[in-house]
Amino acid sequence: MERFFKLKEFGTNIRTEIMAGITTFMTMAYILAVNPLVLGPSGLDTYGIFLATALGAGIFTLAMGLFVNFPVALAPGMGLNAYFATTVVASQATGHPISASMALAAVFLSGIIFLILTVTKVRQLLVVAVPDGLKHAITVGVGLFIAIIGLKTSGVMTISLDAFGRSFEQGSYTNLGGSETVIHMGNLEDPMVWLTIIGLIIIAALMVLRVRGAILFGILITTLIGAIPGIDVVDFGTLKGQDWAPDFTQLNFWDFDFADLLSTGLLTAIATFTFVELFDTFGTLVGTANRAGFLKNKDEGNKRIGKAMLVDSVAVSGGAMLGTSTMTAFVESSAGIAEGGRTGLTSSTTGVLFLLSLFLAPIALLIPTPATSAALIVVGVLMMQSVSEIDFKDLTIGIPAFLTVAMMPFTYNIANGISFGIVSYVVLATLANVRGEKTHKVHWLMWILFVLVIARYLFIGSEG
Repeated sequence: MERFFKLKEFGTNIRTEIMAGITTFMTMAYILAVNPLVLGPSGLDTYGIFLATALGAGIFTLAMGLFVNFPVALAPGMGLNAYFATTVVASQATGHPISASMALAAVFLSGIIFLILTVTKVRQLLVVAVPDGLKHAITVGVGLFIAIIGLKTSGVMTISLDAFGRSFEQGSYTNLGGSETVIHMGNLEDPMVWLTIIGLIIIAALMVLRVRGAILFGILITTLIGAIPGIDVVDFGTLKGQDWAPDFTQLNFWDFDFADLLSTGLLTAIATFTFVELFDTFGTLVGTANRAGFLKNKDEGNKRIGKAMLVDSVAVSGGAMLGTSTMTAFVESSAGIAEGGRTGLTSSTTGVLFLLSLFLAPIALLIPTPATSAALIVVGVLMMQSVSEIDFKDLTIGIPAFLTVAMMPFTYNIANGISFGIVSYVVLATLANVRGEKTHKVHWLMWILFVLVIARYLFIGSEG
């Protein structure tokens, strides 16, 4: 094992690597409970989603460990799973609803495109083309998007679309005042709302106390509180007689519908899946590699990152085949690296634990909405941290970054945020260059993205 993973070369040992792998699993195991909640409204079977999540995370994290010797784990990405369920499947752009099977086909094709971009090294070129400020803004916007999903799903926040619609019909915004607001505070007499707030406090407290696996432990504690008589959100009695062995016949394997694949909505979805995953994975892989010290030897470090990108690309299509949204490298892998993980034995350990979790489906599916909603809100907080990397004093990047961040949650659409960010940056950077300021050079590839975005809204519309 030491020879296969080159443990001595990286200054580590078996015990350290295994403990690091367990730490990584503990910090990201919440996805087993959260992913079925997020993807459930899309129409996919929740048990099948759990199986796909555990199986996909296990298989492709193992692949990252065995074939790349890289201490990074993969699982369905937060944000992209929300986009899958709340935007793509809910789209009416083609005159009829886009089914979950069609959306899975879009994810599968985005993975093929991602693989081609990786092999041809265009992927690296795209990352260079988009300014850092916009990359960080995408992360922040997705974080707010996820937090709103958690607030809305739990009932802590409600959205009154009817009031908004009536105001438009009356040609005035005046009726949005007082009780006729678009966003309302939830019903505090609802035990689901209070349980979410309690779960949020518990997770936050555990994180402040630096408890490893704080999100997972917070979800479990909130679940136990939900079983207290009088709250009765959780019923452990349903565990009696459950079959703990995984039933792979319920896996949504190869559940693709390629009909109407050239329809406007799916073309936009494929582009968005590809674009968001592009920067999400790049940032995670480079960040974790740098923290592990792999970039001290730039050539060797870049070579390992290149191999990791290849596995990640295959995982996107592979996850879709299993029946889940986009698989991606998890930034929580940095927790295992902080514990000393330096080789693929760390990620292999994490992968094995995900495969073992296949036998815990009854417990995972018992976790109530308030517990997972609290976790979503906290994940939003963590992603919000990237806002400190954006220079809002430089309005050439500050305005596009703000539009990117604002448009995602306010329009409930990740693609809109990215589109507004790209268009506004190209326009403002070009004007700044005309004025004589050469601090923002617009890459030629940004102009191509600019044209594609404009064409999308002109010929497809805002619902595409």
